[in-house]
Amino acid sequence: MLTGLVGNIQHYSIHDGPGIRSTVFLKGCPLSCQWCHNPEHISFGPQLRWQKEKCIACGDCVLSCSQQAIKLEMNGVSMDESLCTFCGVCVAACPTLALEMLGKAMTVEQALTLLKKDALFYESSGGGVTLSGGEPLEQAEFALELLKALKRESIHTALDTAGYAPWPQLEKFVENTDLFLYDVKHLDALQHERLTGVDNELILSNLRKLSRGGAHIWLRIPLLPGLNDAPEHVTAIGDLARELSIREIYLLPYHYLAIGKYEKLGLTYVLPDLNEPKQERMEELREILLNKGLNAHIGG
Repeated sequence: MLTGLVGNIQHYSIHDGPGIRSTVFLKGCPLSCQWCHNPEHISFGPQLRWQKEKCIACGDCVLSCSQQAIKLEMNGVSMDESLCTFCGVCVAACPTLALEMLGKAMTVEQALTLLKKDALFYESSGGGVTLSGGEPLEQAEFALELLKALKRESIHTALDTAGYAPWPQLEKFVENTDLFLYDVKHLDALQHERLTGVDNELILSNLRKLSRGGAHIWLRIPLLPGLNDAPEHVTAIGDLARELSIREIYLLPYHYLAIGKYEKLGLTYVLPDLNEPKQERMEELREILLNKGLNAHIGG
């Protein structure tokens, strides 16, 4: 039976497409964006996350682990993922919920059952379901079957993607995706590779093919001060949008909120000194796009 590894399902989401939505975060991403706001969904496998502020150092997790993958040390709980089988016994044993399993195998039917519970919100607000990640195209078979199932239920579908996948794979999604939330991080290939680990040739090629095929697209631009927020760069993105007849652009200001996630996952955040953009700067960049006749938004 076809299953997908789901990192989380966020209910009552208002930032991942029109209306009130449920956002399904699928695990796994081929990019390594330096500022990634969802580091818990980068890994292609399940993970254990320890939350220091909830831990009372009782040791119940250590005693519950048959693989001896968990140790209680001076600085808190440490985990050896090479020994861990991700059985979840330690998570169940923790009395304060300080341990969390990131990644749960679900069938399409199981996911659909959960998502249909929010159908009243979708209907009343013009919302629906968005697949995000990670990169949902990394679990293409599961993602596509889930979108088909949603369409059979007349639920609006959206795909939040960086477009980094072979075109024959992405093309299969067009018929069952009402809206593509398409990330464009940098138009310069070398800068894109420096910031994300991959160049942008495939991403831009797929964007053009989607547009020419009549797909409904919103461009989403994560704006990083000093890295991709130069007015001339935003101008070039606006020119690309006009060329492809894409009217909706969302400027997503960088924020600090994800830094704590890296700490809980034991990961190093590589942009600790990057400042959040000022509102005046965001308005200035939005004005560039508005002057090109585009529907430009801040956030969302």
